[in-house]
Amino acid sequence: MLSLLILMVCGAVAAVLLYPPLARAPLWRAAITPLASIIGSGFLVLGPILSSSFGAWAPLVMAGLCAVAYLFGSAIRFNIAYLDRTSSEGSHHPVEVAASWALALAYVISVAYYLNLLGSFAATLIPQGGPDLAKLITTGVFVIILGVGWTRGFSALERLELLAVGLKLSIVAGLLFGLGWYFSSLSMAHALVVQPVQLGPVEGILLAFGLLVTVQGFETSRYLGAEYDAVTRVRSMRLAQGISTAIYLIYITLLCFSIVPDAAALNETSIIGMTSVIAPILPALLLVAAMSAQFSAAVADTNGSGGLLTELTRGRLSARAGYSVLVACGLVLTWAFSVFEIIGYASRAFAIYYALQSFIAARRAAAHPSARKKAVLFAMLAMLGILIAVFGESAE
Repeated sequence: MLSLLILMVCGAVAAVLLYPPLARAPLWRAAITPLASIIGSGFLVLGPILSSSFGAWAPLVMAGLCAVAYLFGSAIRFNIAYLDRTSSEGSHHPVEVAASWALALAYVISVAYYLNLLGSFAATLIPQGGPDLAKLITTGVFVIILGVGWTRGFSALERLELLAVGLKLSIVAGLLFGLGWYFSSLSMAHALVVQPVQLGPVEGILLAFGLLVTVQGFETSRYLGAEYDAVTRVRSMRLAQGISTAIYLIYITLLCFSIVPDAAALNETSIIGMTSVIAPILPALLLVAAMSAQFSAAVADTNGSGGLLTELTRGRLSARAGYSVLVACGLVLTWAFSVFEIIGYASRAFAIYYALQSFIAARRAAAHPSARKKAVLFAMLAMLGILIAVFGESAE
Protein backbone atom coordinates (compact mmCIF):
# COMPACT_ATOMS: atom_id res chain seq x y z
CA MET A 1 0.00 0.00 0.00
CA LEU A 2 2.73 2.48 1.00
CA SER A 3 4.75 1.60 -2.10
CA LEU A 4 1.75 2.48 -4.27
CA LEU A 5 1.26 5.79 -2.45
CA ILE A 6 4.96 6.62 -2.90
CA LEU A 7 4.69 5.94 -6.63
CA MET A 8 1.60 8.15 -6.82
CA VAL A 9 3.46 10.99 -5.08
CA CYS A 10 6.39 10.59 -7.47
CA GLY A 11 4.03 10.71 -10.44
CA ALA A 12 2.15 13.75 -9.15
CA VAL A 13 5.35 15.72 -8.50
CA ALA A 14 6.75 14.75 -11.90
CA ALA A 15 3.53 15.96 -13.55
CA VAL A 16 3.77 19.30 -11.72
CA LEU A 17 7.43 19.76 -12.68
CA LEU A 18 6.64 19.02 -16.32
CA TYR A 19 3.52 21.26 -16.35
CA PRO A 20 4.20 23.53 -19.36
CA PRO A 21 3.44 26.93 -17.74
CA LEU A 22 5.79 26.09 -14.83
CA ALA A 23 8.46 24.54 -17.06
CA ARG A 24 8.47 27.68 -19.25
CA ALA A 25 8.49 30.21 -16.37
CA PRO A 26 11.85 32.07 -16.55
CA LEU A 27 12.37 32.19 -12.77
CA TRP A 28 11.70 28.47 -12.35
CA ARG A 29 13.87 27.56 -15.35
CA ALA A 30 16.69 29.64 -13.90
CA ALA A 31 16.23 28.03 -10.47
CA ILE A 32 16.19 24.45 -11.77
CA THR A 33 19.92 24.42 -12.59
CA PRO A 34 21.19 25.39 -9.11
CA LEU A 35 18.41 23.40 -7.41
CA ALA A 36 19.31 20.25 -9.33
CA SER A 37 22.97 20.74 -8.42
CA ILE A 38 22.26 21.29 -4.71
CA ILE A 39 19.82 18.36 -4.44
CA GLY A 40 22.33 16.11 -6.15
CA SER A 41 24.13 12.94 -5.33
CA GLY A 42 25.25 14.27 -1.96
CA PHE A 43 21.63 14.27 -0.82
CA LEU A 44 21.59 10.48 -0.49
CA VAL A 45 25.06 10.21 1.06
CA LEU A 46 24.55 12.99 3.59
CA GLY A 47 21.66 11.41 5.51
CA PRO A 48 23.47 8.32 6.82
CA ILE A 49 26.64 10.31 7.57
CA LEU A 50 24.87 12.96 9.66
CA SER A 51 22.57 10.48 11.37
CA SER A 52 25.38 8.11 12.43
CA SER A 53 27.76 10.91 13.47
CA PHE A 54 25.49 13.49 15.11
CA GLY A 55 22.42 11.50 16.14
CA ALA A 56 19.55 13.70 17.32
CA TRP A 57 21.65 16.80 16.62
CA ALA A 58 21.85 16.01 12.89
CA PRO A 59 19.06 18.47 11.91
CA LEU A 60 20.93 21.29 13.68
CA VAL A 61 24.13 20.43 11.82
CA MET A 62 22.17 20.31 8.57
CA ALA A 63 20.72 23.73 9.31
CA GLY A 64 24.25 25.02 9.92
CA LEU A 65 25.48 23.63 6.60
CA CYS A 66 22.57 25.23 4.74
CA ALA A 67 23.13 28.55 6.55
CA VAL A 68 26.82 28.59 5.59
CA ALA A 69 25.91 27.76 2.00
CA TYR A 70 23.33 30.57 1.95
CA LEU A 71 25.90 33.06 3.26
CA PHE A 72 28.43 32.02 0.63
CA GLY A 73 25.60 32.39 -1.87
CA SER A 74 25.06 35.96 -0.65
CA ALA A 75 28.64 36.82 -1.60
CA ILE A 76 28.16 35.37 -5.08
CA ARG A 77 24.81 37.17 -5.44
CA PHE A 78 26.54 40.43 -4.49
CA ASN A 79 29.11 39.82 -7.24
CA ILE A 80 26.38 39.07 -9.78
CA ALA A 81 24.62 42.34 -8.98
CA TYR A 82 27.90 44.30 -8.92
CA LEU A 83 29.00 43.09 -12.34
CA ASP A 84 25.55 43.93 -13.70
CA ARG A 85 25.86 47.53 -12.47
CA THR A 86 29.39 48.21 -13.68
CA SER A 87 31.67 47.07 -16.45
CA SER A 88 34.79 48.49 -14.80
CA GLU A 89 35.88 45.12 -13.45
CA GLY A 90 35.07 41.75 -14.87
CA SER A 91 36.22 38.22 -15.27
CA HIS A 92 39.82 39.17 -16.16
CA HIS A 93 40.70 40.53 -12.70
CA PRO A 94 43.47 38.33 -11.17
CA VAL A 95 41.35 37.20 -8.21
CA GLU A 96 38.43 36.37 -10.54
CA VAL A 97 40.84 34.34 -12.67
CA ALA A 98 42.09 32.56 -9.54
CA ALA A 99 38.49 31.84 -8.55
CA SER A 100 37.81 30.41 -12.01
CA TRP A 101 40.85 28.12 -11.71
CA ALA A 102 39.61 27.02 -8.28
CA LEU A 103 36.20 26.27 -9.80
CA ALA A 104 37.84 24.30 -12.63
CA LEU A 105 39.67 22.22 -10.01
CA ALA A 106 36.42 21.76 -8.08
CA TYR A 107 34.73 20.58 -11.28
CA VAL A 108 37.43 17.96 -11.85
CA ILE A 109 37.09 16.57 -8.33
CA SER A 110 33.30 16.79 -8.29
CA VAL A 111 33.00 14.77 -11.51
CA ALA A 112 35.07 12.04 -9.87
CA TYR A 113 32.81 12.31 -6.82
CA TYR A 114 29.62 12.02 -8.92
CA LEU A 115 30.83 9.07 -10.98
CA ASN A 116 32.27 7.18 -8.02
CA LEU A 117 28.89 7.46 -6.34
CA LEU A 118 27.26 6.24 -9.55
CA GLY A 119 29.64 3.26 -9.57
CA SER A 120 28.93 2.51 -5.92
CA PHE A 121 25.16 2.56 -6.38
CA ALA A 122 25.36 0.55 -9.61
CA ALA A 123 27.55 -2.05 -7.91
CA THR A 124 24.79 -2.76 -5.39
CA LEU A 125 22.86 -4.36 -8.25
CA ILE A 126 25.57 -7.04 -8.50
CA PRO A 127 26.24 -8.19 -4.90
CA GLN A 128 28.88 -10.76 -5.94
CA GLY A 129 30.79 -8.37 -8.17
CA GLY A 130 33.91 -8.05 -6.03
CA PRO A 131 35.51 -5.14 -4.15
CA ASP A 132 36.68 -3.28 -7.27
CA LEU A 133 33.41 -3.51 -9.21
CA ALA A 134 32.33 0.03 -8.33
CA LYS A 135 35.68 1.46 -9.48
CA LEU A 136 35.49 -0.55 -12.71
CA ILE A 137 31.99 0.78 -13.41
CA THR A 138 33.19 4.33 -12.69
CA THR A 139 36.13 3.84 -15.05
CA GLY A 140 33.81 2.61 -17.79
CA VAL A 141 31.50 5.62 -17.42
CA PHE A 142 34.50 7.97 -17.54
CA VAL A 143 35.55 6.35 -20.83
CA ILE A 144 32.01 6.69 -22.24
CA ILE A 145 31.84 10.38 -21.31
CA LEU A 146 35.26 11.04 -22.82
CA GLY A 147 34.26 9.24 -26.01
CA VAL A 148 31.05 11.23 -26.35
CA GLY A 149 32.87 14.49 -25.62
CA TRP A 150 35.53 13.79 -28.24
CA THR A 151 33.26 12.50 -31.00
CA ARG A 152 29.88 14.20 -30.70
CA GLY A 153 30.05 16.76 -27.93
CA PHE A 154 27.58 16.75 -25.07
CA SER A 155 24.49 18.10 -26.79
CA ALA A 156 22.86 14.68 -27.06
CA LEU A 157 23.40 13.92 -23.39
CA GLU A 158 22.44 17.42 -22.24
CA ARG A 159 18.96 16.98 -23.74
CA LEU A 160 18.35 14.29 -21.13
CA GLU A 161 19.22 16.65 -18.26
CA LEU A 162 15.75 18.19 -17.86
CA LEU A 163 14.16 14.75 -17.76
CA ALA A 164 16.76 13.53 -15.26
CA VAL A 165 16.16 16.54 -13.01
CA GLY A 166 12.41 15.98 -13.00
CA LEU A 167 12.89 12.27 -12.30
CA LYS A 168 15.30 12.95 -9.44
CA LEU A 169 13.15 15.57 -7.72
CA SER A 170 10.01 13.45 -8.03
CA ILE A 171 11.78 10.49 -6.41
CA VAL A 172 13.06 12.78 -3.64
CA ALA A 173 9.42 13.77 -3.03
CA GLY A 174 8.49 10.08 -2.84
CA LEU A 175 11.32 9.45 -0.37
CA LEU A 176 10.17 12.31 1.86
CA PHE A 177 6.60 11.05 1.74
CA GLY A 178 7.70 7.53 2.71
CA LEU A 179 9.92 8.84 5.51
CA GLY A 180 7.09 11.05 6.75
CA TRP A 181 4.69 8.10 6.83
CA TYR A 182 7.20 5.92 8.70
CA PHE A 183 8.03 8.77 11.12
CA SER A 184 4.33 9.28 11.87
CA SER A 185 3.77 5.59 12.58
CA LEU A 186 6.75 5.49 14.96
CA SER A 187 5.60 8.69 16.64
CA MET A 188 2.13 7.30 17.30
CA ALA A 189 3.74 4.17 18.76
CA HIS A 190 6.10 6.32 20.89
CA ALA A 191 9.04 4.54 19.22
CA LEU A 192 11.01 7.38 17.66
CA VAL A 193 14.78 6.97 17.60
CA VAL A 194 16.93 9.36 19.66
CA GLN A 195 20.60 8.66 18.96
CA PRO A 196 23.48 10.27 20.92
CA VAL A 197 26.24 12.30 19.28
CA GLN A 198 29.20 10.11 18.35
CA LEU A 199 31.79 12.89 17.85
CA GLY A 200 33.37 15.57 19.98
CA PRO A 201 32.87 19.27 19.16
CA VAL A 202 36.12 19.67 17.22
CA GLU A 203 35.69 16.40 15.31
CA GLY A 204 32.10 17.35 14.50
CA ILE A 205 33.04 20.78 13.16
CA LEU A 206 35.83 19.35 11.00
CA LEU A 207 33.49 16.68 9.60
CA ALA A 208 30.86 19.34 8.82
CA PHE A 209 33.57 21.32 7.00
CA GLY A 210 34.26 18.23 4.89
CA LEU A 211 30.59 17.95 3.89
CA LEU A 212 30.28 21.38 2.28
CA VAL A 213 30.22 19.84 -1.20
CA THR A 214 26.92 18.11 -0.42
CA VAL A 215 25.13 21.49 -0.36
CA GLN A 216 27.06 23.23 -3.15
CA GLY A 217 25.64 23.90 -6.59
CA PHE A 218 24.12 27.34 -6.01
CA GLU A 219 27.18 28.94 -7.64
CA THR A 220 25.96 27.76 -11.06
CA SER A 221 23.66 30.81 -11.13
CA ARG A 222 26.81 32.96 -11.41
CA TYR A 223 27.48 31.48 -14.85
CA LEU A 224 24.01 31.66 -16.43
CA GLY A 225 24.46 35.24 -17.65
CA ALA A 226 24.01 34.27 -21.29
CA GLU A 227 20.49 32.99 -20.57
CA TYR A 228 19.18 35.15 -17.71
CA ASP A 229 19.60 38.71 -16.46
CA ALA A 230 21.22 39.47 -13.10
CA VAL A 231 17.95 40.04 -11.23
CA THR A 232 16.59 36.66 -12.34
CA ARG A 233 19.82 34.88 -11.43
CA VAL A 234 19.88 36.43 -7.95
CA ARG A 235 16.21 35.60 -7.32
CA SER A 236 16.56 32.09 -8.72
CA MET A 237 19.57 31.34 -6.51
CA ARG A 238 17.64 32.45 -3.42
CA LEU A 239 14.67 30.33 -4.51
CA ALA A 240 16.85 27.27 -5.16
CA GLN A 241 18.63 27.60 -1.81
CA GLY A 242 15.33 28.13 0.03
CA ILE A 243 13.69 25.05 -1.50
CA SER A 244 16.79 22.88 -1.02
CA THR A 245 17.14 23.97 2.62
CA ALA A 246 13.53 22.97 3.32
CA ILE A 247 14.05 19.60 1.59
CA TYR A 248 17.31 18.87 3.41
CA LEU A 249 15.95 19.78 6.85
CA ILE A 250 12.80 17.67 6.40
CA TYR A 251 14.85 14.75 5.07
CA ILE A 252 17.47 14.76 7.85
CA THR A 253 14.91 15.28 10.62
CA LEU A 254 12.69 12.42 9.47
CA LEU A 255 15.63 10.09 8.83
CA CYS A 256 17.61 10.60 12.04
CA PHE A 257 14.55 10.13 14.29
CA SER A 258 13.17 7.14 12.37
CA ILE A 259 16.01 4.75 11.54
CA VAL A 260 19.01 3.62 13.57
CA PRO A 261 22.04 3.74 11.27
CA ASP A 262 24.60 0.94 11.31
CA ALA A 263 27.78 2.93 11.93
CA ALA A 264 29.91 -0.18 11.48
CA ALA A 265 28.61 -0.63 7.93
CA LEU A 266 28.49 3.05 6.96
CA ASN A 267 29.25 3.58 3.29
CA GLU A 268 28.13 5.72 0.39
CA THR A 269 25.13 3.47 -0.37
CA SER A 270 23.88 3.03 3.22
CA ILE A 271 20.67 4.92 2.43
CA ILE A 272 19.52 1.98 0.26
CA GLY A 273 19.51 -0.45 3.17
CA MET A 274 18.15 2.13 5.61
CA THR A 275 15.05 2.86 3.51
CA SER A 276 14.27 -0.79 2.81
CA VAL A 277 12.47 -0.95 6.17
CA ILE A 278 10.05 1.77 5.03
CA ALA A 279 8.76 0.37 1.74
CA PRO A 280 10.06 -2.25 -0.72
CA ILE A 281 9.86 0.21 -3.63
CA LEU A 282 12.15 2.86 -2.10
CA PRO A 283 15.56 1.17 -2.60
CA ALA A 284 14.83 0.64 -6.30
CA LEU A 285 13.62 4.23 -6.74
CA LEU A 286 16.67 5.61 -4.95
CA LEU A 287 18.98 3.58 -7.18
CA VAL A 288 17.34 5.12 -10.23
CA ALA A 289 17.51 8.61 -8.73
CA ALA A 290 21.12 8.20 -7.63
CA MET A 291 22.44 6.94 -10.93
CA SER A 292 20.52 9.46 -13.05
CA ALA A 293 21.57 12.31 -10.75
CA GLN A 294 25.23 11.36 -10.78
CA PHE A 295 25.37 10.87 -14.54
CA SER A 296 23.61 14.12 -15.43
CA ALA A 297 25.67 16.11 -12.92
CA ALA A 298 28.90 14.57 -14.19
CA VAL A 299 28.01 15.41 -17.79
CA ALA A 300 27.15 19.00 -16.86
CA ASP A 301 30.36 19.52 -14.88
CA THR A 302 32.49 17.83 -17.54
CA ASN A 303 31.03 20.12 -20.17
CA GLY A 304 31.47 23.13 -17.90
CA SER A 305 35.05 22.28 -17.04
CA GLY A 306 35.99 21.79 -20.69
CA GLY A 307 34.69 25.23 -21.62
CA LEU A 308 36.19 26.83 -18.52
CA LEU A 309 39.65 25.38 -19.17
CA THR A 310 39.49 26.61 -22.77
CA GLU A 311 38.59 30.10 -21.55
CA LEU A 312 41.27 30.16 -18.85
CA THR A 313 44.01 29.02 -21.23
CA ARG A 314 42.74 31.47 -23.88
CA GLY A 315 42.15 28.72 -26.38
CA ARG A 316 45.50 26.98 -25.96
CA LEU A 317 43.67 24.00 -24.47
CA SER A 318 40.67 22.88 -26.49
CA ALA A 319 37.47 21.70 -24.84
CA ARG A 320 38.22 18.13 -25.98
CA ALA A 321 41.70 18.31 -24.45
CA GLY A 322 40.08 19.66 -21.28
CA TYR A 323 37.80 16.61 -21.17
CA SER A 324 40.89 14.40 -21.42
CA VAL A 325 42.58 16.20 -18.51
CA LEU A 326 39.44 15.87 -16.41
CA VAL A 327 39.04 12.15 -17.14
CA ALA A 328 42.71 11.44 -16.44
CA CYS A 329 42.51 13.22 -13.07
CA GLY A 330 39.19 11.53 -12.32
CA LEU A 331 40.64 8.07 -12.92
CA VAL A 332 43.55 8.80 -10.59
CA LEU A 333 41.14 9.93 -7.87
CA THR A 334 38.92 6.89 -8.48
CA TRP A 335 41.65 4.33 -7.96
CA ALA A 336 43.66 6.17 -5.31
CA PHE A 337 40.94 7.32 -2.92
CA SER A 338 37.63 6.28 -1.39
CA VAL A 339 34.36 8.08 -2.15
CA PHE A 340 34.38 9.74 1.28
CA GLU A 341 37.92 11.02 0.71
CA ILE A 342 36.91 12.42 -2.68
CA ILE A 343 33.95 14.19 -1.00
CA GLY A 344 36.43 15.79 1.41
CA TYR A 345 38.71 16.95 -1.42
CA ALA A 346 35.76 18.31 -3.40
CA SER A 347 34.58 20.25 -0.34
CA ARG A 348 38.04 21.81 0.00
CA ALA A 349 38.11 22.79 -3.66
CA PHE A 350 34.70 24.45 -3.50
CA ALA A 351 35.64 26.12 -0.20
CA ILE A 352 38.62 27.74 -1.94
CA TYR A 353 36.34 28.97 -4.71
CA TYR A 354 33.81 30.37 -2.21
CA ALA A 355 36.61 32.02 -0.22
CA LEU A 356 37.88 33.79 -3.34
CA GLN A 357 34.38 34.90 -4.36
CA SER A 358 33.81 36.19 -0.81
CA PHE A 359 37.12 38.06 -0.89
CA ILE A 360 36.15 39.67 -4.19
CA ALA A 361 32.75 40.66 -2.74
CA ALA A 362 34.40 42.07 0.41
CA ARG A 363 36.80 44.21 -1.62
CA ARG A 364 34.00 45.53 -3.80
CA ALA A 365 31.68 46.21 -0.84
CA ALA A 366 34.44 48.01 1.07
CA ALA A 367 34.70 50.55 -1.75
CA HIS A 368 31.12 51.70 -1.11
CA PRO A 369 30.25 53.33 2.26
CA SER A 370 26.69 51.97 2.16
CA ALA A 371 27.98 48.39 1.90
CA ARG A 372 30.68 48.45 4.61
CA LYS A 373 28.75 46.05 6.89
CA LYS A 374 28.50 43.57 4.04
CA ALA A 375 32.24 43.91 3.50
CA VAL A 376 32.86 42.68 7.05
CA LEU A 377 30.52 39.71 6.54
CA PHE A 378 32.13 38.78 3.23
CA ALA A 379 35.64 39.05 4.72
CA MET A 380 34.59 36.68 7.52
CA LEU A 381 33.18 34.28 4.92
CA ALA A 382 36.48 34.37 3.02
CA MET A 383 38.30 33.36 6.21
CA LEU A 384 35.73 30.63 6.87
CA GLY A 385 36.25 29.27 3.35
CA ILE A 386 40.00 29.07 3.99
CA LEU A 387 39.42 27.28 7.32
CA ILE A 388 37.14 24.75 5.61
CA ALA A 389 39.72 24.16 2.88
CA VAL A 390 42.52 23.62 5.40
CA PHE A 391 40.77 21.70 8.16
CA GLY A 392 37.83 19.86 6.52
CA GLU A 393 37.82 16.10 7.21
CA SER A 394 36.31 13.21 5.26
CA ALA A 395 33.63 11.02 6.81
CA GLU A 396 35.93 8.01 6.98
